[in-house]
Amino acid sequence: MPSTEGVFVRRGFWGGAVALALVAGTAPGAVAADAGPRPAAPLERLFDNRAISDDTAPGAADFDGAGASLSAQDLAAAGWTPGRSLTVDATRLRLPRSAPGERDNVRADGQNVRVRGRGGALSFLVAGTSGEASGTGHVRYRDGSTSSYELTAPDWRTGPLATKSVALPHVNTPDGQLAEKARLYVVSVPLAPGREVASVRLPRDPGAADLHVFAVSVRESARGLTGTWSASTGGYTAVGPWTDRTLRLVVHTSAGGPRMRIRLANTFAGSPVRIGAASVAVQEAEAAARAKPVPLTFGGEAGVEIPAGAQVFSDTVDFDVPADSSLLVSFQLSGTVRAAPMHQHALQQSYVSEAGDHTGDAEAAAYTSTISTWPFLTGVDVGGSAPSVAVLGDSITDGVKSTPDADRRWTNVLARRLLDQDEVPAYGVLNHGVSANRVLTDRYPGDGVSTDTGGVSALHRLERDVLAQTRVRTLVVFEGVNDVRWGAKAGQVTAGLAEIAARAKERGLRVVAATIAPCEGEALCTAAADAERQAVNAWIRTSGVYDAVLDFDAVLRDPSHPARLLPAYDSGDHLHPGDAGLAALAESVDPKVL
Repeated sequence: MPSTEGVFVRRGFWGGAVALALVAGTAPGAVAADAGPRPAAPLERLFDNRAISDDTAPGAADFDGAGASLSAQDLAAAGWTPGRSLTVDATRLRLPRSAPGERDNVRADGQNVRVRGRGGALSFLVAGTSGEASGTGHVRYRDGSTSSYELTAPDWRTGPLATKSVALPHVNTPDGQLAEKARLYVVSVPLAPGREVASVRLPRDPGAADLHVFAVSVRESARGLTGTWSASTGGYTAVGPWTDRTLRLVVHTSAGGPRMRIRLANTFAGSPVRIGAASVAVQEAEAAARAKPVPLTFGGEAGVEIPAGAQVFSDTVDFDVPADSSLLVSFQLSGTVRAAPMHQHALQQSYVSEAGDHTGDAEAAAYTSTISTWPFLTGVDVGGSAPSVAVLGDSITDGVKSTPDADRRWTNVLARRLLDQDEVPAYGVLNHGVSANRVLTDRYPGDGVSTDTGGVSALHRLERDVLAQTRVRTLVVFEGVNDVRWGAKAGQVTAGLAEIAARAKERGLRVVAATIAPCEGEALCTAAADAERQAVNAWIRTSGVYDAVLDFDAVLRDPSHPARLLPAYDSGDHLHPGDAGLAALAESVDPKVL
């Protein structure tokens, strides 16, 4: 490990991939003295390690100092080919151009890397060998100022699958190939807001472990765009199979604007997916469009391949997106898809076509079957000046037990309220509720086909689902009931919530927390669970960690029996509010809090 004399480093509470910049009490944007860095050079000129080997010559690379390496064939099968640009967590990274057996990464030891860009975060494609590797580096800006960051690279063979960007099925060794998962990670750290990056100094040699860097890039700001709709990927489930089918997904906007783009994600996947064509239209009824759908392109092309674990944004297109309205986002799956990244509880009927590209169809005739999930599609952005509010939540935010196809989630009602007032901007409202989600524990393990769509923990999905979202200004956290229902102690939950708040504030977000609603009468909501719930709520109200608190417990509870939901708000299962209760939550939010 590098020397930490005079350095205070706060490690993540619940995961090795957490990157926090708290060095000598200096915030990411603070100006610090520069110790005189080495001349900056492009990263590829600094490569000093061979991590990737051909399966026919596994001894040509030695990633970990013990002869093991990544399989070039596995990387190609995942769509991670040499020199390719791919986007992970809204950051575009270029993979090394190196052929198998050539130098393709640098072992961090204070090298000064030439990096350009202006944005909110700096992203590294990394992995540790011989264990998790961590160290402190520095960013130099064009104005001469610097800031510090802490970079943590989980181990390539034992790190958490929940935060990996891609997992490969094999490890190459000189003695043969092992059927063992190999991981690569994209880890992001804060940048000083508004400053242009000139160079990045990597951490010093951590010592016992090596921190390998394959790529580094600035996450550029999405200027002139507002997030209007979003959904989290909660798992990777078997589908269809769908062969040459067009999916027509129905999504409901919050903010409107004169232009738009979509985001498609191949989260948790092990292989690429090919999109043949895509379009957008305003919904008329069911799968029928109000007018002929407008084609979408990707880098000027009609189709695009999304590598495993990556995402793509369509080109921005002129298209008048109405606020508080339903869109039809259609995309053709060119090949055969047997599993897909999934948001399970869409509470919205969407459509699957007969064989062929039907993205341009205004009529509904070709869409002969329905689904109630959102596969692949994770975001819609519109042209606008207002920022976005992201809500990190569980099934109550997801809208479970609200009326299907009616857009009565509490976030929908909140979005309508924001459109009808002028105290604050008409923020886009991004719903990142995942049914069954927890603050601390992964329901879905983060890799492989599974029937569990409860997602990785809020801590593990924070970067993807909040920090990397389009122009998020405020985070609202409404989680914890599933943790206490399944035995977590209040102190564990509050530590996790505190880490979420700290990481979000480091990125400049305003952080608002909601107290946990009562649930007596539901099987797992025992008296012991309720005691932990109340302890978490007391901490939320009094800790001072948050910029504001929404007392959803007080809104929903029965005054005569505070451990349970008010009967008029209870959907009937004693855990989830119905439409009236969800509306009451939204109506209780003072817009100025956001």
